[in-house]
Amino acid sequence: MTQLTQPTQEICNLSVLFHKRLNAYALAASAAGVGLLALAPPSEAKIVYTRTHHVIGNRSSYQLDFNHDGVTDLTLQNKYFRKCITDGTCWTYEVLAAKLAANNQVVYNIGFGAVAIKPGVQIGDKSPFHGGLENMAFLSRSVSSPWGSWINVKNRYLGVKFKINGETHYGWARLSVQVQFPLTITATLTGYAYETVANKPIIAGQTKGAFKNDGSVGGPKAAFIAPTRKPATLGLLAMGSSGLSIWRREKLLDGA
Repeated sequence: MTQLTQPTQEICNLSVLFHKRLNAYALAASAAGVGLLALAPPSEAKIVYTRTHHVIGNRSSYQLDFNHDGVTDLTLQNKYFRKCITDGTCWTYEVLAAKLAANNQVVYNIGFGAVAIKPGVQIGDKSPFHGGLENMAFLSRSVSSPWGSWINVKNRYLGVKFKINGETHYGWARLSVQVQFPLTITATLTGYAYETVANKPIIAGQTKGAFKNDGSVGGPKAAFIAPTRKPATLGLLAMGSSGLSIWRREKLLDGA
């Protein structure tokens, strides 16, 4: 009986050719990967912005949860107080204040309490923070002038430092406040935002994107680079001679 002989020399040559192409592909893929890593933009911070419209009138409050995890980060409270002494003299006043939960804090000024920050100001680790209860606006029947940083302001920002899973995050709350005699304070919350990257500053009024080194909002967008030629895949190369034939046909069809 005639025995079939294996074309060992042809298989050997094909194996050598296959391994050469496989090594070349691996080197090319590695170089391409390094190139893509070099071209890839650094991961940008993400800002979560919530638009809202909530009026906080006399004797009302609003619990603010920046990241919507069900935990109150601060309470904006508008409270009425009446204080009397033994001779029967009484004082009444209305106070708008930020009550911070746990170790959370707001940007403050030692003389005026919580600061009504202008848009474009950076809120971060260099900002003066204080926790507890920080007054924003104070109005009394017995005092001719109201007191605080939030007297009759429009679209100012409350800078906040709060915790998510034990890490520090920065955010802002945008409010407009009207003070009217004899005893009315009306605060309107129109939005709030926070930076999702721990310890990364945020710009007052910033709702998306990264901020540039000059502090302005925005930043360059990463360019999309389309592939110019479809490379041979490891799957085709692993098929041996049939895979190489398919790859060659694809190259001819692509005009390579």
